[in-house]
Amino acid sequence: MRGPGCDDCVVSVLLGVPQTLADDERAALAVLAEAGMAPKLRLVPIQRTHDTPVSAKTPDAGVA
Repeated sequence: MRGPGCDDCVVSVLLGVPQTLADDERAALAVLAEAGMAPKLRLVPIQRTHDTPVSAKTPDAGVA
C-alpha cells in the first residue's frame, strides 16, 4: 500500500513519485478505474539524476 502522498497527483509531483508500480498495483488501479472509482493511471516516469524531489530542484542561475 502506498502512503498518503499518492492520494493526489499534485502531491505526487511535489513529493516525488515511485520509479515503478508493481504489477499488482497496476492491476488494482485498472480495476478501480474501470469501475469509475479512480482516474485512469497517467503516471509518466521522470528521469532524475539525483534522489531529490522535483519540487526541490532550482532553475539554472542564469535564468531570470
